[in-house]
Amino acid sequence: MADEYKVLLRSEVEPYRLIVPLIREAGCQIVRWNPLEDAPPAEVLKSVEGVYNFGHFPFTYGHMDSMPSLRVVSNFGVGVDHIDLKAAQLRGIPVGNTPKLLDGATADITFALLLATARNVVRGDHYARSPEFTQYDPSFMLGQEVHGAILGIVGLGSIGYEVARRARAFDMRVIYHNRTRNMRAENDLGATYVELDELLATSDFVALNAPLTQETRGMIGRRELALMKKTAVLVNAARGAVVDHDALFECLSRKDIYAAGLDVTDPEPLPRDHPLLDLDNLVVVPHLGSATVQTRDAMARRSVENLIAGLQRQPLPSRIV
Repeated sequence: MADEYKVLLRSEVEPYRLIVPLIREAGCQIVRWNPLEDAPPAEVLKSVEGVYNFGHFPFTYGHMDSMPSLRVVSNFGVGVDHIDLKAAQLRGIPVGNTPKLLDGATADITFALLLATARNVVRGDHYARSPEFTQYDPSFMLGQEVHGAILGIVGLGSIGYEVARRARAFDMRVIYHNRTRNMRAENDLGATYVELDELLATSDFVALNAPLTQETRGMIGRRELALMKKTAVLVNAARGAVVDHDALFECLSRKDIYAAGLDVTDPEPLPRDHPLLDLDNLVVVPHLGSATVQTRDAMARRSVENLIAGLQRQPLPSRIV
């Protein structure tokens, strides 16, 4: 098939395995740009009609201004805090993402971190493999009960709803804080709306599932962590910048809360000498929220569908602006 459109693929790593074949199958010419390196020449950018964004490097008004032929920006993933949405709106450029597709997988990783931290799964694994494990000790590595506990969800959107659904299987009481009341969760799952401070003070487990916005950046800092129970667990499967990492280190190192589980960090990855990585009451995984074959395949297909629809000036299947 002859090349029809020129697509700029922005990624600092090799994109997910389906992306390049799907874009090429649609008859597009791909120009690669690693955001850590210099941009392609201006004459190349002038003819770019579509941008496929893989990763979280900023895509700004200046970038868009250098691409007068730009018709669409497609993002692999839900979070678009790295894309200047106002600039896209001003220029009439639709921006697509992949909502809903990763709700279940991200809820699963939230619960995986919750269980791993509460029941010392990672510490226990390391200990069971070590020469120190010679005898069973009934008083060793006592964790926190999950069944029947209070789960506080910060950000009860579609992912938070799936977290609340899973909590029912553990007979957990669900409270939540959100920009707006989620009546579906209240009616279907028995979730109770509370203010953030009450949620932090009451919950045995706090799950962060809110998007990164000006309001949520640094939302969980020293004051907020100080409100939590000493037996509480914090889980962040949202964005790393929602949590003040210096404050979290101080809190965990003093054992002011029981543990934390992070799927996301700020920066990502953390520097290898970051003090958080030395703590045994922290479980951290490398942004695995959507990392299942089924979910990543669906995200790749939807994001390329968004790209092709925008290039053809058709409505995007999943459009954010």
